[in-house]
Amino acid sequence: MISTHFRSSLKWDFKEGLFTYAVPFLVVLILGVFLLLPVGTLVLKSCVGPTGFTLDYFKLLFENKLYTASIINSLQIGLCSTVVATFISLPLSLIHVKFKFKGKSLLFGLILLPMIMPPFVGAIGIQQFFSLYGAINLFLLSHNIISTPIAWLENNNSFYIVVLLEALHLYPILYLNLTAALSNIDPSLEEMADLFGVSKIKKFKDILIPLATPGYIAGATVVFIWSFTDLGTPLLVGYHDVVPVRIFNMVTDIQENPMGFALVFLVILMTIVFFYISRMTLRNSKKYEMMSKGHVTEAAKTPSTSVTFLIYLFSFFILFFALFPHASVFLKSISDNWFMTSFPEKFTLENYSKIFLQDLPFIGIKNSLYYASISTLFDLVFGVAIAYLITRKKIPFGALLDSIVMIPLAIPGIVLAFGYIVTFSNTPLDPLLNPVPLLIISYGIRRLPYMVRSATAGLQQTHISLEESSTLFGASHWHTLRKIITPILTANLIAGSLLCFSYAMLDVSDSLLLAMKEQYFPITKSIYTLYLEQGNGDVTASALGMFTMLLLGGMILLAAGILGKKLGELFRS
Repeated sequence: MISTHFRSSLKWDFKEGLFTYAVPFLVVLILGVFLLLPVGTLVLKSCVGPTGFTLDYFKLLFENKLYTASIINSLQIGLCSTVVATFISLPLSLIHVKFKFKGKSLLFGLILLPMIMPPFVGAIGIQQFFSLYGAINLFLLSHNIISTPIAWLENNNSFYIVVLLEALHLYPILYLNLTAALSNIDPSLEEMADLFGVSKIKKFKDILIPLATPGYIAGATVVFIWSFTDLGTPLLVGYHDVVPVRIFNMVTDIQENPMGFALVFLVILMTIVFFYISRMTLRNSKKYEMMSKGHVTEAAKTPSTSVTFLIYLFSFFILFFALFPHASVFLKSISDNWFMTSFPEKFTLENYSKIFLQDLPFIGIKNSLYYASISTLFDLVFGVAIAYLITRKKIPFGALLDSIVMIPLAIPGIVLAFGYIVTFSNTPLDPLLNPVPLLIISYGIRRLPYMVRSATAGLQQTHISLEESSTLFGASHWHTLRKIITPILTANLIAGSLLCFSYAMLDVSDSLLLAMKEQYFPITKSIYTLYLEQGNGDVTASALGMFTMLLLGGMILLAAGILGKKLGELFRS
């Protein structure tokens, strides 16, 4: 007769084995159908013509000056945005690590604000101030400083505005990664250099920069790819000669123009190459390892009053330019018919009531809350399960599972959305009929890495002996999971969920491409549609944009408060 204990043990082993293999199978299946299949379909269509395999589409792509110019422009935006973000974030990171002063936590919390201010919304404010008859030109004309309006947003000027908007939005990601990397440098290395009379410049060049390189590359890769593939900012600024906007415009004739497949494949290839270089750099980062890690509180020094003043001056200088576009959006959102004047003549809060009384903005809010909530629940369930398998189970394919889950970081949203349209057209998941399933799935898949890394960070901070002790004293695995593991992970799961929810709400590429009917519009598609409306549509769009930023700003700042400098690890490539 089989004992009760044996049956119970056998039952748990079966459940545990089912969990160990069923979860990875489901993850691979979902990613296979909704990530690898759409990407594979795009790759296949870019290489197959009426007569079979062909590379003619790529030949035509590079022979067409419009397409090649778009590719070059997008690469330049990615590169220039990364360079500008570096010049902003590097001094901020050094200040954060090297100095301690009154109000430091609050100041560097404010520095993270631009991360939750999407340039997509900020572009509305840029148009209000820098269009041909915008606030700036009208002010200059009224004071006889200029005689004819300046074309701020035409020719190459719009390129520089896109670069600035991207860099000022993304520099916090690089700042978080650089701060984490610099914080881990052993202070004794610099002390030894000081003892041997090494100059500060040489110490910076030969010690700090090499040791911080892995963290920098991890953050810089995300900044580059993000700005390279961003759709919303150039679309609203009016700089359409870039790859994402070209792809967006090709959706309408997707079946007749195969050039779109070649262009999308090129984007996939370039992003994968960039991420692969980043991964290899991080994998080879052992040559940068130290015997011990730094302690910021020990290494930080109290600056003089004059230096503290300069720190605040520099920080607020950056914040002014980073928040200026969104401040102008706020000004527009409370204006009453701001037209052909330097500043609003009247102010009102009625525009905020309109976002709940009018159909389009209310539909956007309602739909986005629903889409983001379901996708975040998906990320929470699968993210925790995957993190537990990777950190606690000695499964033979753990490293492979980790790599597969990180693939969404290398696939831009516009590529995935384009792939969904191509792959699932004329099927029950056709986005033209009902985009809700694909919107939720795309939101969830693209943010899954954030949840996995957040949960993994929490599990790695907790020694497995706590779980072993609980099991040893007779507690069931379920009891251990509920009473020990979950409370320990609570802070990480809250932070990860807030990030997943926030970035799902702010998603631009998937939302603009997949949502084709007004009844299914998420909030970003509603903002874009309102902005294009005649009359006061742009005012309502500004109010809706500000409402979204205020809602999500609190969430991301709360996540930053929970995770601290570890927040940057979620944005590593």
